[in-house]
Amino acid sequence: MTAYRLTELLYEGKAKRVHATDQVDLVAVEYKDDATAFNALKKAQLAGKGELNCRISALLFEVLAAAGVPTHYLGLAPEPLAANWMLVRPVRVIPVEVVIRNVAAGSLCRQMPIEPGTPLEPPLLDLYYKDDAFGDPLLTEARLERLGLMNADQRRELERLALQVNAVLTGLFQSVGLRLVDFKIELGITADQQLVVADEISPDTCRLWDEAVADSNDRILDKDRFRQDLGGVVEAYGEVLKRIQGVCPQPRVHR
Repeated sequence: MTAYRLTELLYEGKAKRVHATDQVDLVAVEYKDDATAFNALKKAQLAGKGELNCRISALLFEVLAAAGVPTHYLGLAPEPLAANWMLVRPVRVIPVEVVIRNVAAGSLCRQMPIEPGTPLEPPLLDLYYKDDAFGDPLLTEARLERLGLMNADQRRELERLALQVNAVLTGLFQSVGLRLVDFKIELGITADQQLVVADEISPDTCRLWDEAVADSNDRILDKDRFRQDLGGVVEAYGEVLKRIQGVCPQPRVHR
């Protein structure tokens, strides 16, 4: 028997459903098998993807927590919920996507005269307004101020946390032969006003290349396999999970 009960659906996004529970300090997140790209113009169902992303995110949240990075994660959901469910603290998500780029790839190379594969040192940190209706535009400091999304102290803390996440994850992935090309995270504010990493961290939100593979397509172990019709999406995500499971303890189940 679980010590909580699911109540209403709070939010459904492209890859997850967020459910309230009968405990005010507990929220349940269901990772879906849906795959989307290009603001959901391209869609598919990939059996097993939700469970893989849930497990990968759980492991990465625990690695971050061990390094002192605050997150909304509490643990994987116990039975009778399935293996694609996670329990988290409720947060007010800031509608800003934080993108850290270690290597030039994707949209950056279409927007700037930078060759794909160019190392970026120091890493490039970009902020985007999270709103599909506006195409998730790049935010300048003046636009952030105009929208009133966060104050100067929160922005500094956001950037500090993002760079700390990058340092931790870069080291972890490097240890298992993967290159963290870039990734996006979202942050939220808890009831006690703590800024924490929220949402998910998975091959849906990270570009990951196999360091041992030279071919520019075969090395991809992330959502670009779906974007570029390369196939083998679930297999690639499974490879990422297998590698990080090899160096991480089993994720905890929240009781």
